[in-house]
Amino acid sequence: MEVTQDKYAQLQQVIDEYKDQQGPLMPVMQAAQEIFGCLPQDVQEKIADGLNITLSDVYGVATFYSQFALAPKGTHVINVCMGTACYVKGAQAVLDKLSESLGVKPGGTTADGKFTLQATRCIGACGLAPVIMVDEDVHGRLSPEDVPAILAKYED
Repeated sequence: MEVTQDKYAQLQQVIDEYKDQQGPLMPVMQAAQEIFGCLPQDVQEKIADGLNITLSDVYGVATFYSQFALAPKGTHVINVCMGTACYVKGAQAVLDKLSESLGVKPGGTTADGKFTLQATRCIGACGLAPVIMVDEDVHGRLSPEDVPAILAKYED
């Protein structure tokens, strides 16, 4: 992730815009995520300093809400549904196969930056269990054997 002074200047503008308003943390963090693509520690520190709050407050929000990432995500984000219906129908085996194929654990990003693997809660496609989403594409009724063909579609 390339961090430029221009990005820090953009963040400072956002902080200046919100710092005197009530409840500035979420909109500042959302803007920072948009600017930087994630919220690494140095960005969290800048937010904390700019809003005169503790770093632990910023980190707590960043780790509580799934919309925030502490590290850059891959070009393609794979979400494996681990909700009850998917889990009962074999989602863990699909997740294990994805992890093995990509060489990363859930929450990790491949060394080439192509894929981020995430285990998620219900994504609302229980009738297709087990389900994964690759970016916005839903793939359902999966088995571990389906994983190589799905990954091949995104190897561009």
